[in-house]
Amino acid sequence: MKDAKTRVAIIGGGPAGLMLSHILGVNGIANVVLERQSMAYVASRIRAGVLEYGTAELLKEYGLADRMLREGKAKNGALIVWENRPDFFIDLKKWTGKQMWAWGQTNIQEDLHDMLTASGAKMVHEADEVALRDVTGNPSVTYVKDGIQHRLSCDFICGCDGFHGPSRQAIPRDVRREFERVYPFGWLGILVERPPLENFTYAYHSDGMAMAAQRNPMLSRYYVQAPITDRIEDWSDDRFWEALLRRFPNDLASQVQTGPSIEKSMAPLRSFVSEPLRWGKLFLAGDAGHIVPPTGAKGLNLAFSDVFYLSRALCTHYLEGSDHYLDCYSEMALRRIWASENISWRLTKMLHIFPDDDPFDQRMRESDYDLLLGSEAAQKALAYEYLGLPFED
Repeated sequence: MKDAKTRVAIIGGGPAGLMLSHILGVNGIANVVLERQSMAYVASRIRAGVLEYGTAELLKEYGLADRMLREGKAKNGALIVWENRPDFFIDLKKWTGKQMWAWGQTNIQEDLHDMLTASGAKMVHEADEVALRDVTGNPSVTYVKDGIQHRLSCDFICGCDGFHGPSRQAIPRDVRREFERVYPFGWLGILVERPPLENFTYAYHSDGMAMAAQRNPMLSRYYVQAPITDRIEDWSDDRFWEALLRRFPNDLASQVQTGPSIEKSMAPLRSFVSEPLRWGKLFLAGDAGHIVPPTGAKGLNLAFSDVFYLSRALCTHYLEGSDHYLDCYSEMALRRIWASENISWRLTKMLHIFPDDDPFDQRMRESDYDLLLGSEAAQKALAYEYLGLPFED
């Protein structure tokens, strides 16, 4: 077995793990990233494209926003269109004075990888059989690379390895409290090389939700609500476009530029939180500790807020000799997590058709939307949540 040592072992080479590695590296804190997949596989994953104000500011602070500012698009809000009711715009600029950004996770992943490579950061891809050892004592991580077993001793382990990774499982079952809601539908999404609509758009329709998003000026992402039992093969491009355009009002549907899909996927919807996010010297961040339905555009943003709190805690430990932020990391991060779960759940409930809904549920959904149309207080509150809550001091 080959032995090595670092200060922080980061499990997971997605954007959360790489962003944490970058921030620690900038502050002179040695770390190693272990990723199960190849770099090409990680870079090819198509994910979120909406950045909260705080996420965009974090990218700016750490030198990762140049391409976003050049090629991305600042957004003042998002549009909700509703069958047989007026449209509603979540007006971030009006109510908060701030903006979000249309900028894809794939681009962030590329920029992070390039910056870490240039700085000489230690990243190990295709690390198999990753296992966490003695997380409450003298922690280490073992893994196999190219048939050789390695042991990485460290001060702390940061689990950024997603919902199916080993990090969360290292917290004993009698300690973990898991909260979950699995939704009876998914989002069938396609990527098409056509100009996007002007606004991120949610459409409520009696057939189910539809959504228009964007990746760049010539790349659009569209979604329709579909039964989770459906297969991708069940949805031809023609069937998808017919469903999407039917769920949009005519004036909006006429603006959609259809075309052959270059990627198609079915995303299940789940709300999930695991508490606590710390056990001994193990800390969870991102999807390892929580999942949100994509309706609120919170998944990547929530992972980056975890990274903000966790990097601050580790930097304060090493640079100032204080463990205050390490000790309150789980509690502080969970407050923001549950707030994001809340808005994601409310938007999901309001904009989707649930198969077991009755007429009472439908009236409540309509009442929620009517409140948004008629109440400036409700509009301001939604804009504040949609923009993303500020990071706690």
